Parts: sequence; C-alpha cells; structure tokens
Amino acid sequence: MINAYDILETIRMIQDECLDIRTITMGISLLDCIDSDIDKACDKVYEKITRKAQNLVSTGEHIEKEYGIPIIHKRISVTPIAIVSAACQTKDPVRFALTLQKAADACGVNFIGGYSALVQKGFSAGDLDLINSIPEALSRTSNICSSVNVGSTRTGINMDAVALMGKIVKKSAEITADRDCIGPAKLVVFCNAVEDNPFMAGAFHGVGEPDCAINVGVSGPGVVRAAVAKYPDANISEIADVIKKTAFKITRMGQLVGSRASEMLDIPFGIVDLSLAPTPAVGDSVAHILEELGLETCGTHGTTAALALLNDAVKKGGVMASSHIGGLSGAFIPVSEDAGMINAARAGVLQLDKLEAMTAVCSVGLDMICVPGDIEPSTISAIIADEACIGMVNNKTTAVRLIPAIGKKEGDMLEFGGLLGSGPVMSIHKGSSEKFISRGGRLPAPMHSVKN
Repeated sequence: MINAYDILETIRMIQDECLDIRTITMGISLLDCIDSDIDKACDKVYEKITRKAQNLVSTGEHIEKEYGIPIIHKRISVTPIAIVSAACQTKDPVRFALTLQKAADACGVNFIGGYSALVQKGFSAGDLDLINSIPEALSRTSNICSSVNVGSTRTGINMDAVALMGKIVKKSAEITADRDCIGPAKLVVFCNAVEDNPFMAGAFHGVGEPDCAINVGVSGPGVVRAAVAKYPDANISEIADVIKKTAFKITRMGQLVGSRASEMLDIPFGIVDLSLAPTPAVGDSVAHILEELGLETCGTHGTTAALALLNDAVKKGGVMASSHIGGLSGAFIPVSEDAGMINAARAGVLQLDKLEAMTAVCSVGLDMICVPGDIEPSTISAIIADEACIGMVNNKTTAVRLIPAIGKKEGDMLEFGGLLGSGPVMSIHKGSSEKFISRGGRLPAPMHSVKN
C-alpha cells in the first residue's frame, strides 16, 4: 500500500534529485510495409508510424500531468531499415531516412531509431547499401538515429563490418563538421544488440518483438547519489542494499508509467529498462555516484569496482520491481552526457583505457566520446573491435559511439546541446592498427558460445 511517506519521498526525488522517466519509446514493426516499389514502401512506413504513434506525445504529456512525473523524451523505434529496404528494386535507403524524419515531425517525437543493420555474421541483401548511406542519412535528418550490430557471443565478430564502420563514423563526422560533428553522435556500433532497447541512439524494434509495444527507460542517478550520501560510514554490503532499495522505487515508477501508457494507447507493454541514464545537469551524474562511494575522482583506481557494485545493485533492485525488465538495464557512462565524467575527463584522470575497463562491468560501452579529428578510420575500427570483444567474451551488450572532432585536438570541446551535452576531446594511442583491421574475416566466437 502506498503511504504518505512514499508519496512525499517521490515528490522530493522529482524536485530535488533529478528523478525522471527518460523516455517512453514505442516500438513499431515495419515488416508488413516491405514492398519491391520503394515509393509504396515509404508510403506504407509513413502511414503505419503516424497511425500507431499519433497519440504518443499527447499520452506522455497526459501522464506527466496525471502523476507529476517528468517524461523527458517520447521516441519511436522501428524494424531495422536494412531489412525493410532489402526488397526494394531501387537501392536508395536514404529515402527511408527522409520518410522516418517526416513521420517524426508529424508525430512530434524527439527521436526515431532503427536506421539499422544487423551484420554480426555477414552482409545480407540491403545491409551494405544502408551502412554506406548512414553518413548522408544522418546529415540530412535531425531526429533519426542509426545503429549497426557487428558481433555477438554466438557468432563472433564480423571484422569486415568493423573495418567499414570505422570509415562510416569518420565520414559521418566530416560531413557534419559544420554542426559540431553531430552525425556520429546519432550512430552506435553494437555487439550483442538487444531488440527492445528504448534508449537512443541504439534503439530498434527487433523481428522477435510484437507488432507494436511500449518500452520505458527510467533514470535516476541523482536519486541514487542522494541515497548513498545518507550513509557515509556504511560498509559495501550496506551500501549495496541502499542502492537496491532505491533502484526498486525508481523501477516501480517506470512500471507505473509504462502500464498507464500501454492502457491509454491500447498497445502491449513491453519492458522497463532500468539503466541509470545521466544528463549534463548538475546532480544527475553516474560519475558523482561513484565519487559518493568514496572515490576522489571518477577514473581513479577503484572506479571499475565501484561501478560493478552500482550496476549489480541497480539490476537486483530493479528485477524485484517489475516482471518485465529488458533493454540494456544497468549504468550508462556516456562522457559528454554526464557532468561528472566531463570533469574527470578534462582533469585527465578519466581516460579512454579506463573507460574501456569500466565497460566490462557496466551496461553498455564507450559512449559519446570525442576523439581528435585526425583519427584514422582504422583506429576507430580497432576501438570498435576491442569493445566488441569485451561484449562477445562476457556475453553482454557493448557499444561504441565515438565522435571524431573534425578540426579539433585533444583538450578542445565539442558542444551538442540538450541531453547530448558537451564533450572534451580525449587522447588516443598513436600506434597504427591498420594492418590488423585490414585483414578482415570473422573473429571466432568464444568457446562458451557452444552451449545448448
């Protein structure tokens, strides 16, 4: 039963500790929109998205008023467009990107994810056309997000795709250099991508999902930090319990919002993704939670252990609050979107190698990291390969979202605005990876992939 204390506590979390629902994301299958005629296919895509999502934004706004809970973004994810466009006789996937943008404008959503390809074991029809079109598609649209899955624990890593994505990321930065290289900020390279992720830029609606579903992404780094701050002398076990109880409350709020949105829209409720998603706002930082645990600065020795504690406790608390946990679920560590991470990176304490180590225990990967604009595509590919291997071997989702800062060098800043924030250009290793990346082929799956 909800009592007065619980109500007041939730109000305090929202007002003082940056608690919010980060996103309500409607997943929409476009499999029934496939057509050999690209004009007909695009018309079907637009019609279905605008029909299914016409009330998504107004529903989110109604729930905000009804419960007093901020819902930051309303988003849509769709079937990977490489699948939809494969049947078209005219090979012009950018047409689909422009259609998605038109639908986003009509529905009033913040982002549409799903300009995507799944190539973990090789390229099928439509994949190469879509991947090569990503820079143009992201340059010509403002609300479209793209992702490519290059590996999995079961299949290994498609190193040909890894090599290609290094070039795609660099080109995407170059053609949006006049807009602070915003292109690759909307592009994620995955290993073990999931089908029900509500968070951008990696959201797409998997082929195993229902025709339409509502997925909710919660947030609350500020709430967790405030909870930890109340117990300055607690031991690690006690702190873990504090975080679990806090994660439970946050997730229950997400469950409430998702269920209500499902009821109002008459669309099945999918999952709650209980990832701690930071923002550039003061008091809404995962890095600051780690520092509250006892680290002087995020990135110093002990950071990986502290993050492992946080991630584990968040998941354990969340799974008790909802029977439908999915997506990525854990702690995000995007540099440009987290005020504490930005400060640590600018101070030189948090570096790329440490971030890579942290991704072995957190929910995603190397996220929103600005690198020098003269970086070689093969170096981008090598960073992707390293991160994909962490995901493959550890049977977890990992991702890379790098932004080559064209015309800028280490120590400079890129400004994106909004939830994407701003990021310092971080240093990279100088040694070349060109020969290794140019070998191509498929990096074999680990031994534990053979399990049945």
